[in-house]
Amino acid sequence: MTAPAMILFAEGSEDPKVASVFHTLRREMQSAHPHLEIQLAFLGGNHPTAQQVVSTLAHRGAQEVVLAPMDVARVCEASEAMQATYQQLCTLYPKLRFAMARPIGPVSELLNVVDARLRSALNSIRATELDALVLCAPSAGDTRGNALIARRARQWSSHHKLPTLVAHADGRGADVAAAIASLRSTGRRSIAVGSLHIAADQSYRAQAEIALASGAIAVSAPLGADVRIAELAMARYAFASMDMVAALIGEDLDTAEVI
Repeated sequence: MTAPAMILFAEGSEDPKVASVFHTLRREMQSAHPHLEIQLAFLGGNHPTAQQVVSTLAHRGAQEVVLAPMDVARVCEASEAMQATYQQLCTLYPKLRFAMARPIGPVSELLNVVDARLRSALNSIRATELDALVLCAPSAGDTRGNALIARRARQWSSHHKLPTLVAHADGRGADVAAAIASLRSTGRRSIAVGSLHIAADQSYRAQAEIALASGAIAVSAPLGADVRIAELAMARYAFASMDMVAALIGEDLDTAEVI
C-alpha cells in the first residue's frame, strides 16, 4: 500500500520571505522522508493553492491525501477557512480519499525554539537581565489551543522564574501592548517578548513593532523552519494516515459482511 501524499497546509502571505520558510520546511522534510510525496499549499496570498496541488497529485495517480495544517495555535481542528477548502477538495475530487490532520498546536517543545530565538535576540543587544516575559501567539486558536497557550506561558514562567503574560495577535484577548503595559504597571522594565509565529508575516511584524514601541527590550525571531516543527507535522500526518488505514479496513470488513 502506497503511503498517502502529504500536503503542508499553511496560511499565505504577500511577503515571499514568509513562503520561503514553508518551502524550506517542505524541502527538508522531503529529504528526510524520500519515500513520501510531500507538497506545500497555501490558503491564500501565495501559490500553489491546495486545489492546484491536489490536481497535480491526482494526475500523478495519488489515491490518498493528508493535509497537515501548519498552525501552532489550534489543537483540535483546522481553521474554518482551511476546513472549507478541505470540503471543496472532497467535492471536487470524489475519487480521492482525504484526511485533515490535527494542527501542530502549542506543544511544549516549541518553548525550546522560542528560548533559542529569544537568547539570540538578547545577545544581539547585549542584554544581561530580564524581569518579565510575554509569550505572543499568532491567534487565540481553538478552545483547547487557547488553554494550552496559557499553560505554556505558565511553564515558561516557572522555567525562567519570571512573571509571564500571554498576548494574542488576532485581537481575541490582550495584545502585546496590553501585556507589556500590565507588566510595566507592576514595576517590570526589562521585558522581552517570545513569539510563537512560524514566519515573519504581517501579524508577526505588527506585533514586534508594537512590542518595541511599548517598551520591550527584545522580540524573538519567528520559529522558522526548525526541525522540531517538521517532526511535529510528520507526527500529525502519521496519526491521520493511521486513521485512514483503520477506516479503510473497516470499510473492507463491512463489504465482506454484506457479501
